[in-house]
Amino acid sequence: MPDDHEQTVVRRKKLQALRARGVNPYPNDFRPDHSAGEIHARCDGLGEAELAAAAPARVAGRIVGLRDFGKAGFVHFQDRTGRLQVHARRDRLSEADFDLYRTLDVGDVAGFGGQPFRTRTGELTIEANSVRLLAKALRPLPEKWHGLHDVETRYRQRYVDLVVNPDVRRIFRMRAAVITGLRRFLTARDYVEVETPMMQPIPGGAAARPFVTHHNALDVDLYLRIAPELYLKRLVVGGLERVFELSRVFRNEGLSTRHNPEFTMLEFYQAYATDEDLMVLTEEMLSSLARDVTGQTAVEYGGHTIELAPPWPRRPMIELVAEKADVPADRLLDRDAVAAVASRRGIAVGPDASAGHLLGALFEALVEPTLVQPTFVTRFPVELSPLARRNDGDPRFVDRFELIVAGHEIANAFSELNDPDDQRGRFEEQRRARAAGDLEAQPMDEDYLRALEYGLPPTAGEGIGVDRLVMLLTGATSIREVILFPQLRPESPA
Repeated sequence: MPDDHEQTVVRRKKLQALRARGVNPYPNDFRPDHSAGEIHARCDGLGEAELAAAAPARVAGRIVGLRDFGKAGFVHFQDRTGRLQVHARRDRLSEADFDLYRTLDVGDVAGFGGQPFRTRTGELTIEANSVRLLAKALRPLPEKWHGLHDVETRYRQRYVDLVVNPDVRRIFRMRAAVITGLRRFLTARDYVEVETPMMQPIPGGAAARPFVTHHNALDVDLYLRIAPELYLKRLVVGGLERVFELSRVFRNEGLSTRHNPEFTMLEFYQAYATDEDLMVLTEEMLSSLARDVTGQTAVEYGGHTIELAPPWPRRPMIELVAEKADVPADRLLDRDAVAAVASRRGIAVGPDASAGHLLGALFEALVEPTLVQPTFVTRFPVELSPLARRNDGDPRFVDRFELIVAGHEIANAFSELNDPDDQRGRFEEQRRARAAGDLEAQPMDEDYLRALEYGLPPTAGEGIGVDRLVMLLTGATSIREVILFPQLRPESPA
């Protein structure tokens, strides 16, 4: 078998020969009237006489298989709905069309007209009476249709990956269904979908490093958003009491199986609601979404069967850490005691690390990876949550939860901090942390504070990582499997 370069040379020669004969190898005047799926749906149950009486069809797609027998041959093509076979015979085609058929290669896009029939082996087939080349492929598809397996090549050449790997097409169809389902769920509950700025003068709403760009006309630096949160809450101040945004967000962080610097987030906010209300809503949203997308509430992920049917456990962070660290929960509220526990577990303890920060680090190290079934982790330390409302019973904590599934955060929600004075104090603490070198600490946002001074109703908000949710529902173990064009290191020169 010639290598890819040799095949490309041969295909270019065919291209030149076609043009020399006056054949346009890239026309745009062929319109299929049926898809492969529609042909199967219409004809699969018909007998021979009924097929003979059926109307002829015009179909088109990418050629994925060729078997040539000289005076006849079979072509398998693929379109968005599936595959179908075409039979090409010298005595049924014009001389020009049969000659064109003989030039076709796997990977070409072609159109065919003809009558449906069934071969002696029972395969539904189109008996071609016309052939059109619609796009000549100059590069061959992977050898013998065995698929594209090198993961980096798959991600870089997603256009080939989608052609040759059916499971990849399934994942991205499911991703589209997930996004449609989320949108449908919220709009049915009177949420309004909005769009807020992607370029922001002050990055806020999350602890993350932003990407920086520059606006020439205004001569100001702008930041690709790390979250839409502060703008969405401004809208609640303005009277849009239920809002959501399905948006791209950007965080200048490393690459991993769980992180891509550009990802999709669903954020929604509801006035006159609490984090407790959002737990109930989240259970309903994700369990119904799983049923709609996969047909059931149990999904297979990472060797586990994960049951998404509610209710899901609700456990305070400090209790979970106390169990794993085998220490009394009240000791974890003492800075020196929790620092000693963290040191014994190999967690770096900086001089400025508070008890709350160390508790969060212990949770991430000891507890989070062990939570396989859906679990609401509640009662976060106030130091970890600069935008969340303090708990009325114990102001050292906030009314917040994270949904952990398969050892990873899927959702983060809290009752929003709507006291402008408390929020200013939290921003001041963040500013001090930033001055001390914490580049993920949130900057002061005076306009957001001004909005709070006009009065934010009691509100709860939530963010859901759509990419991680799609990973869970499709069984994908890398975020790059569910993002069409993930970020990669620059390609090495050939």
